[in-house]
Amino acid sequence: MTTTDEFMRAAIAQAQKSRAEGGIPIGSALVLDGRLVGVGHNKRVQEADPVTHAEIDCLRNAGRLGSFRRTVLYSTLMPCFLCAGAVVQFGIKKVIVGESRTFAGASEFMRSHGVEVIDLNLIECVVMMQKFISENPALWNEDIGR
Repeated sequence: MTTTDEFMRAAIAQAQKSRAEGGIPIGSALVLDGRLVGVGHNKRVQEADPVTHAEIDCLRNAGRLGSFRRTVLYSTLMPCFLCAGAVVQFGIKKVIVGESRTFAGASEFMRSHGVEVIDLNLIECVVMMQKFISENPALWNEDIGR
């Protein structure tokens, strides 16, 4: 897998879409058996909904799959505890993230529940989040519950 395979590119495109809509630039993609089955982006600002994080939006858009055990979740940023809880609850076994430098998230929580977590440490994702955080510190702190 290259660091920017088609699925991470889909997640990054979702993050860029969220930012263009005035939202928080975090995107996600869900893959089942090598096929993209859902994408989503953070819509907390756009929909005034505190739980519409990118991963939650992605899972909603993927719909009912019967089982999520053969899926891989991609996210541009390390999932928070809310989203990590959904990963564990639905039995997703692998999560690939763009970066965790700007937000450490809940990687250890997922790992402690048997989830393989791969952090690609993509500069593109780091720069996107650092720029957003520096321009919107209050909105970022609201998003992460500070």
